[in-house]
Amino acid sequence: MDKLLTTAPQRLAKNIEVLRRTRGLSQVQLAEVAAIPRTTLTHMESGYGNPSLQNLLKVAGALQVSVEELLSLPRSEVELIKAKDIPKVVKKGGVSILKLLPDPVPGMEIDRIEVEPLGRMKGTPHLAKTKEYFYCTQGSMEIFLNKKRYDVSKGDVIAFPGDLPHGYVNPSKSKVAVGFSVVVLNHGYLVE
Repeated sequence: MDKLLTTAPQRLAKNIEVLRRTRGLSQVQLAEVAAIPRTTLTHMESGYGNPSLQNLLKVAGALQVSVEELLSLPRSEVELIKAKDIPKVVKKGGVSILKLLPDPVPGMEIDRIEVEPLGRMKGTPHLAKTKEYFYCTQGSMEIFLNKKRYDVSKGDVIAFPGDLPHGYVNPSKSKVAVGFSVVVLNHGYLVE
């Protein structure tokens, strides 16, 4: 990790500069679009500013990114994550979840879910207006939504409101079921 980017103001400064230049904007132009004084933006880009939440939201909105992205560590262009380094969560009921996004992506989760024979997992309802997609790649899975069962076989995709109570069951007595869950949060940052 670059020692120069260890504090939030330094990461903010670097991210604003990179995003601004990528979009072909000068500081004056970005300040106008964000409706903030140029001096405020200059302080933010210097790494020494202490911006208000309102100004962070305005700059994020002007650059069309989330506040989290403005404050995150800059990403390298290519990153290879070895299988042994992918975060794995083992849950009760014979379920293993591999977290497939190495960097936080605001509003999105992608997980590989493995369910042992006769295993089950209760899903956690997400925020309102969240959409969840489950793609079965091996075996079959029973997805329960509001006490209604949907049989999802290899190659099938089920899309449903992620804020509903839901659960996953592998009905097989002998085969592991595997699938990918993609959760997309349908909320954003509003700039007034």
